[in-house]
Amino acid sequence: MNLSKRVFVTLLIVPAFVAAACGGGGGESDGAATSADSSTLTISGSSTVEPITARVGEAFNAANPSVGVTVEGPGTGDGFRRFCAGETEISDASRPIKDSEAEACVAAGINFVELKVAFDGLTVMTAPGNDVVACLDFADMYALVGPESEGFDNWSDASALGVELGGSHAPYPDAPLVITAPGEESGTYDTFIEFVIEDAAEERGQDAAARADYQASANDNVIVENIAGNATSFGWVGYAFYVENSSTLKAIEIDGGDGCVSPSNATIADASYPLARALYIYVNVDKAATNEALTNFVDYYLSDEGLAAVTAAGYVDLPADEIEATRAVWSNSK
Repeated sequence: MNLSKRVFVTLLIVPAFVAAACGGGGGESDGAATSADSSTLTISGSSTVEPITARVGEAFNAANPSVGVTVEGPGTGDGFRRFCAGETEISDASRPIKDSEAEACVAAGINFVELKVAFDGLTVMTAPGNDVVACLDFADMYALVGPESEGFDNWSDASALGVELGGSHAPYPDAPLVITAPGEESGTYDTFIEFVIEDAAEERGQDAAARADYQASANDNVIVENIAGNATSFGWVGYAFYVENSSTLKAIEIDGGDGCVSPSNATIADASYPLARALYIYVNVDKAATNEALTNFVDYYLSDEGLAAVTAAGYVDLPADEIEATRAVWSNSK
């Protein structure tokens, strides 16, 4: 299934209620076969992580047809709200859980474990025909989409602010500024705010938030289509969505202080790309203790075969030592 069409569409793998295949389901197993009983697993959260988890779910269900796996991607924040209300077994997340969210889980008696599964590079993009914008630094991006840029309809409207902030690519071109990006429910929005906006906003006495007057969408496909369809557009999504649509999008290089760097598997893996980040799943450990299907699913997710979904979905594998660390965290939680 095309990645852009997977996003924000509920994947429901309907259980066939027949005998599941038998076999090992440990974290280092070579296959998805388990002895899981009939069950339903509900996974919600990040639309960025959704394509990975959906692929894992498809493979797991193929070997365990008595287990229904539902994967949804409304956003990291929305996913944690459901998870901490006990509505889901697993929460996909494109950022670590916030203190307030963890406190909500504790208050509701939800015990969880955080498992790092992949790397992503938040990709800032425009249309391929925008040949006057090739690289931006954090000050440039703050000037364009930070809390002080509200009302800027043209790239050049941000020039004075960019010069004041020391943006290395100011002044900006005289062209319409059309922004489409994730909304506040998204972990990708939160990551952008943390990396790009937060420090400058604090220094300038502003709220750490993006300008309110851009088109916010929880659907990554809408973001991709709008950026591709506007010649002087601006926005950001997870790396996999850029990779799949790279023929109709242009990644803007990011200068984090050491020169302009484009997102790639190599620059994300070594963190030389300034907007590299980790991706996670959060598992309800109490439900795992009483639900063999959930335990077997996570075992499979962290197996070599399960983690093959990371590159299949267009993201970047963890190095071997971090994979083993994640497996150890899961093993110790059981």
